[in-house]
Amino acid sequence: MRRQRFHLRLLAGLAFAASIQAVPQAIAADPIVIGVLHSERYTYAGMMRNSYEMALEAINKQGGINGRPLTLVFADDQGEREPGEDAVRELVKRSAPVMLVGGYQSSNTVYTARVADKLNVPLLITTAADDRITQRKWRNVYRMNPPAGEYAKGVEDLLQQRIRPASMAIVYENSPYGTGAALRMMWFCREYDIALTKLIPYHKERASTDYFQNLLEPLKADTPEVIYMVSYLTDATLLVKTLRELRIDSMLIGGAGGFTHQKFIGMAGDAADGVLTATLWTPQLPYTGAKEYYSAYQQKYSAIPDYHGAEAYAVLFVVADVLKRAKSLEPEAIRTALTDTNFETAFGPVVFQNYEKFERQNRLPTMVLKVVNNAFEVVWPEDIATSKLAVPAQ
Repeated sequence: MRRQRFHLRLLAGLAFAASIQAVPQAIAADPIVIGVLHSERYTYAGMMRNSYEMALEAINKQGGINGRPLTLVFADDQGEREPGEDAVRELVKRSAPVMLVGGYQSSNTVYTARVADKLNVPLLITTAADDRITQRKWRNVYRMNPPAGEYAKGVEDLLQQRIRPASMAIVYENSPYGTGAALRMMWFCREYDIALTKLIPYHKERASTDYFQNLLEPLKADTPEVIYMVSYLTDATLLVKTLRELRIDSMLIGGAGGFTHQKFIGMAGDAADGVLTATLWTPQLPYTGAKEYYSAYQQKYSAIPDYHGAEAYAVLFVVADVLKRAKSLEPEAIRTALTDTNFETAFGPVVFQNYEKFERQNRLPTMVLKVVNNAFEVVWPEDIATSKLAVPAQ
C-alpha cells in the first residue's frame, strides 16, 4: 500500500531523453542525475517546479557539469512521513541520484532527511524550515534556506527599532514549523519586555471560519498591539479575514510562509491591506541574478515568484557549483565540496556553517514586506525599502 502511494515523475529526465539526438553522443549518454523531493499538492509546488526547470535549462545551456548535462528526477513526497520516506528509498533505488534536493513540508522532511542520511546520499534542503533538520548530526544533510527560528529576524529588528510594541499575541499552526517560529517570537518578547497576552496554537486540519472565530474572539476583550501569525497560505488567508471580521484592531504580522505568496493578496482581498510579513527574499535585494530571475519568471509564466521560487532556482546552481568542484561523484567528495561552498546565488550567498546547535546550515538576513494597494512593498530594512512604514503613535 505504501508503494502505491508513491508517485515518481521523470519530468526533466524525459525532456532530456526526447532531445538526446540533438546533443553530441558523448555528452548525452552520460547525464548526472539529481533527485528532487517535491510536495505536489502544496501551494508552492508549481512555482518551485518551474524554478527548478528554469535553473536546469540555464545550467545545461552553460555546459552542464564539466560537459555532462544534469537531469532531474522528481518524486512526490506528499508532505507526509511515510510517503516521504518511501520517496527517498525509491528515488535512490530506481534513479541512483548523486544528490538529492528539495524538502518543502517541515513535518516530513525531518524523516526524509534521516532516510537520506542512512542511505549515504547528500541532501541539500531547499525550503523545509524545522530547526531540528540541521541539528541531528546527519552528515549528509545541508540546508540552504534559513531555519524557522531565524525567519523573523527582519521582523524582530523592525519591532525593536521602529514599532516597539507593548503587547503581542501569537497565533500559530501547531506543527514543527509553526511551533518553532512561535517559540522564537515568544523568547523575543521576553527579551524585549513585550507583554505576551495570548499564545494561540491551532490545528490546520480543523481550520474554518467558525473554528478561528472561537479561537480569536478572546482577543477582542484584550486587544494586543501586534498579532504575530505563523501559517501556510490557506490558513493565513482565513486568519486575516477572520481578524478583520471580528474588528480586532491590531497590527497584523505574518511569519513568512503563506503570507508571502501573491495568492494571499488575491484570496484575502481588502483584508490583506496593511498586513506585514517576514520574507526570506525579495527581488530588490542586491544578490547576483535576483532581478533577472524575477523578470524571467514573470515573462515565462505570467506570474510573480516569491522566496519559495527563488530557493528552488538557486539550489540547483549551488548543486552545479558543488559538482563542478567535487573530485568525484562519490558521497564523501560531494560532502567535502558542499562543506567548502562559498557561492553567490539569486537567493543570496551560500556558506554552510556550524553555529549554536546547527550544523551545515546557511545563514541569511530576512526582510519585511507590507501589502499596499494589492501588492507587496519592502518596508524593512530601510536601505532597500520601496515604501515607508507608518508606525502608530505610542
